[in-house]
Amino acid sequence: MNINIGEILLKLWNDSGFATIFSGFIGDNGWQYVVMLVISFVLLYLAIVKKFEPLLLVGIAFGCLLTNLPKAGLYHQELWTAFMNHEIGYGTILLEGGLLDIFYIGVKTSLYPCLIFMGVGAMTDFGPLISNPKSMLLGAAAQMGVFAAFFGAVCMGFTGEEAASIGIIGGADGPTAIYLTSKLAPHLLGGIAVAAYSYMALIPLIQPPFMRLLTTPKQRQIKMVQTRQVSKTEKVIFPILVTVFVSLLLPDTAPLIGCLMLGNLFKETGVTDRLSDTVQNALMNIVTILLSTAVGATMVGANFLNVQTLSIIVLGVCAFILSTVGGLLGGQIMCWATKGKVNPLIGSAGVSAVPMAARVANMEGQKANPSNFLLMHAMGPNVAGVIGSAIAAGFLLSVFGG
Repeated sequence: MNINIGEILLKLWNDSGFATIFSGFIGDNGWQYVVMLVISFVLLYLAIVKKFEPLLLVGIAFGCLLTNLPKAGLYHQELWTAFMNHEIGYGTILLEGGLLDIFYIGVKTSLYPCLIFMGVGAMTDFGPLISNPKSMLLGAAAQMGVFAAFFGAVCMGFTGEEAASIGIIGGADGPTAIYLTSKLAPHLLGGIAVAAYSYMALIPLIQPPFMRLLTTPKQRQIKMVQTRQVSKTEKVIFPILVTVFVSLLLPDTAPLIGCLMLGNLFKETGVTDRLSDTVQNALMNIVTILLSTAVGATMVGANFLNVQTLSIIVLGVCAFILSTVGGLLGGQIMCWATKGKVNPLIGSAGVSAVPMAARVANMEGQKANPSNFLLMHAMGPNVAGVIGSAIAAGFLLSVFGG
């Protein structure tokens, strides 16, 4: 038996990902792999060293790394393109797809975002919102950026489905952004997910300048009286009523709202502590791993390295800023209507990033007055923002979802 070492080495080289990359610099798209690998390294740096949403960004970055390893066969964009064209079904993807294709099924079916919402519900106390229902108005005002960015995206040439997916970044709610984008514009999922979670991590940097710009020092010093104590009965009834009302109003948002409120019901009943603990910890951690890695897998060079992605990043930050501004303007109106009893800073917490936005509002209030404690007051608009972003997503899905 003759063994040609040269042929073996040549075949080994030709079958390797290195050959794909190096040949690409000459006449193909191999350079895209290199650029995307560099981007994955940058995202890993931001997650690990700078601690930008590390629980999600590490998975997204590593998913991006895996999907851009030539010939690894972990994710097949062509299969999902055929799936979107109704040429194949999930069975074909299970048989012919790679590991990340199987992970992505949970994103495409909206399973992961809904389970994340269940965990968020189990970790959320709706007491501040129940004790001060007016907080819901601030959560609604903070959705201004969603619709402003939507119209901005339409003016820039995006389709209605794409514009809706970009606009929802303004809600500062990563699972909601993934849920809506996976249904309306899955080809934009990588860019939108990275933008959404990056801006959520940058809340302490983005929000304070606008909080100081749109409020006076005197307003920031306003102390708010303690809200009333909410009974256990109210906390148990609240998630049931919200699920029924919102789901009847906007059926498309029933999966998100239903899972959010089910998780909260586990927390508040007092008889499902084991379930609440599982949802908050084990289930939440497992789903976070699958969701983040699957989302990162969609960041293939052909989809990510284009003008659209840059536009998404710009529109995303505009959406987030305008949502902050909308909440602050709502806070100003409420401050005026109550003759100075409401600190307008709590309006900035109307975005859905719980509890980070509420903490930032509290910190700004304490800078103006060290004895000022706004955290629980800001939690009302903050949890209202979670509901508000889900409602906004349901509305956009009902309009553009067909």
